[in-house]
Amino acid sequence: MPFVSSTEAVVHEMHGTRFESCVSPARGSRELCAWRTELPPGAQGPTHRVSREEVFLLLSGRLELSIDGETRTLTPGDAAVAPPGSSIGLANETEEPARMWVTTSIGLTATMADGSQISPPWAN
Repeated sequence: MPFVSSTEAVVHEMHGTRFESCVSPARGSRELCAWRTELPPGAQGPTHRVSREEVFLLLSGRLELSIDGETRTLTPGDAAVAPPGSSIGLANETEEPARMWVTTSIGLTATMADGSQISPPWAN
């Protein structure tokens, strides 16, 4: 299935954040996963270590993104790359939602601060 309309995205929610899965093995992808993420105003995602490279592109709003302790404020159109094994943190310190597009390879896992692992359904 090479085309996915915005209404066909599969929605997941975790840690108060919305993930809209657009590209995944369930949609016919063999290598990549991609999704839209929406962080509500004041949201802060838990810091986690990723097993695969992730690419972030901010679509709207403003977002604080930390990769291995280096933090930058992203504005629409800004992108960032988190290498495999890096520690990631996200925060929306504004009063507006922040939306981004995220891409990675199939099989991403996230290791949380307590050592637990998450295999997000939108990335597998």
